[in-house]
Amino acid sequence: MEHLRVYEVAKELNLSSEALTHLLREQGFKVRGYMSVVTQEMLDKVKKRMDEDKQSIKKKDMRKERLRRRRKGKLEKTLKRPEEKKRAELKVKETLTKIKIGEQKPTKKKEKAEQVPSDEKKDERIIQLPELISVEELAKLLLISPLSLISKCVELGLMVTINQRLDYETASMIASEYDYDTKLISYYEEVAEDEEAKIERAPVVTLMGHVDHGKTTLLDYVRKTNVVAGEKGGITQHIGASMVVHHNKKITFLDTPGHEAFTAMRARGAQVTDIILIVVAADDGVMPQTVEAIDHARDAKVPIIVAINKTDLENAHPDKIKQQLIQHKLMLEEMGGDIPTILVSAKKGDGVDELLDSILLIAEMEELKAQEKGRAKGYVIEAKLDRYKGTVATILITGGRLKKGDSFVVGTTYGKVRAIYDEFDDIVEEAQPSEPVMVLGFEDIPRAGDRFVVIEEDRQAREIARKRKLAKKEMTYRPTAVRTLQSIQDQIQSGEAKELKVIIKGDVSGSVEAISDSFRELSTEDTKILVVHSGVGEITESDVLLANVSGSIIVGYHIGAPSNVKVLAKSEGVEIRMYDVIYKALEDIKLALTGLLEPVFEEKLIGEAEIREVFTIPRIGKIAGCYVKDGVVVKNATVKILRDTEVIGEGKIISLRRIKDVVNEVTAGFECGIGLEDIDEFYKGDMIQVYEVIEKNREI
Repeated sequence: MEHLRVYEVAKELNLSSEALTHLLREQGFKVRGYMSVVTQEMLDKVKKRMDEDKQSIKKKDMRKERLRRRRKGKLEKTLKRPEEKKRAELKVKETLTKIKIGEQKPTKKKEKAEQVPSDEKKDERIIQLPELISVEELAKLLLISPLSLISKCVELGLMVTINQRLDYETASMIASEYDYDTKLISYYEEVAEDEEAKIERAPVVTLMGHVDHGKTTLLDYVRKTNVVAGEKGGITQHIGASMVVHHNKKITFLDTPGHEAFTAMRARGAQVTDIILIVVAADDGVMPQTVEAIDHARDAKVPIIVAINKTDLENAHPDKIKQQLIQHKLMLEEMGGDIPTILVSAKKGDGVDELLDSILLIAEMEELKAQEKGRAKGYVIEAKLDRYKGTVATILITGGRLKKGDSFVVGTTYGKVRAIYDEFDDIVEEAQPSEPVMVLGFEDIPRAGDRFVVIEEDRQAREIARKRKLAKKEMTYRPTAVRTLQSIQDQIQSGEAKELKVIIKGDVSGSVEAISDSFRELSTEDTKILVVHSGVGEITESDVLLANVSGSIIVGYHIGAPSNVKVLAKSEGVEIRMYDVIYKALEDIKLALTGLLEPVFEEKLIGEAEIREVFTIPRIGKIAGCYVKDGVVVKNATVKILRDTEVIGEGKIISLRRIKDVVNEVTAGFECGIGLEDIDEFYKGDMIQVYEVIEKNREI
């Protein structure tokens, strides 16, 4: 073969240059760096070593799997025992007793409470919280002391005082630590939605992709307007919203300046997008910003459509683009997946009808509906101060009908609708669900992503805005719940497989791929590592926003983070961990996963006693007169009754006496009387084995 360089062979073997250099040196070859020559002999030895390592890892995995199954069987067996069931029942009774402490109700009400159906008892674990609540008030609702609550906040990374106010999100997170669900008490009465009165609405489609790949040009053709000519350098500088009609059905398009705006709106709770349309230029390829857009779209769990644009150019390579999309884990329809790819030309209009048909088909499958009547609600898409009109904002209506003269509240501001304009700057009388309109009448400029709600009275809207402003002022220095590896270990939940979400950034693509693959290999059936996004370059504000929305931590390898990014990460409660050595990153993540694993319960034999006589005592039952042959017999311990090596019963020691005295334990060489729970069938000559149940943390 031709003599190849280290970096070329590393790419072929899917290794980093550093890893290949290390392997060659282990084999005794003198290699200086990534430009050193690799001979056929060197390559053969490296491949042989890699095959040996794979076989070794495979054997270890098989051993681990066998051990895991064995432990799982033991755990299931332990949890099925009667004593475990009784322990759980006692726990429930204790919890219900604690909840009822401090309740001063008339006797009649108590009698009624005893007859409450089981469905209503579930509501006992739900507390109602206002948009802002002090630590002391929250402690009263949770039926704990303020000092205990402050200690819990410190554990969660929140430095609070007894009079400090917490917003609803923070208070809800703290309440969940005490197994309470929460319900928001809003400043205004939410209008109950009638499912039967809902009508089909237009889908909201957000365009995303790399700069200059033709997003706005495509939308320009669909709308039959020329928006691009009005943008600086042909690049979208703000969020635009418009509505088009195709086959007598409406589609709403949002044209964003990038995925950052989309994620920022998600961070503020504005989940307005139904479908994400990712535009990729056929003559350019999948660029870093396209990859980020894909990761942001995937994390939002929204249906994706890919439009491969500029297919009319001579240097267009749509097949190459499809291969790149597959490499980024987009399962295309033609490959058996669920993501349609449409070849289009934004300038000529080729494939645009097919694209709109695909959007309508997905919308039909999603069964999008909204409340047609009643007070309007929606979200702010963009807001600005117009030279002639004053403060104006583009609102996407998500329910109800917006009319001129309606009073409304948005975030910390309020107003009254003075005029409604459509995308063509024409005055309209009202706006329906999924319609983007420009509204005049704001007192102040709202933020993109703020919720827009129509209120019955202008005075009420003004009062709500005033309260929210005061709340925002108090929350300027509010504590932030920092999401760290340590805090993730404490968030053990039952049910589905646990997930540890990470965002990986590195100096070179080889290192990033190596870390991503290594993290994924740590995943098991019980715990899973999900790489939300990976890329080359320093950590950006976009990475922090994505980490905040997706609940991830950021891992950086051989890179830095600008000061503004660190400030944003601190304010959003996102942890950034920097590493210079890959194995240290793997070690930290492995420890985090170990914390996510459910503990294993193991039985340890601590004593053995022989039944030499059986006594029957009125009102008490059967008592086993025993001689302790080995170890120690302990009160409340788990026991098994053996007859000729066969287990005939399992239970618990509920009473233990030595002569006439009640004792807690009896050691080997002494006689004692043992009272057993849930076991009546035992006879002279049977053996009692005493066990201690030990809880152990599982390891990967």
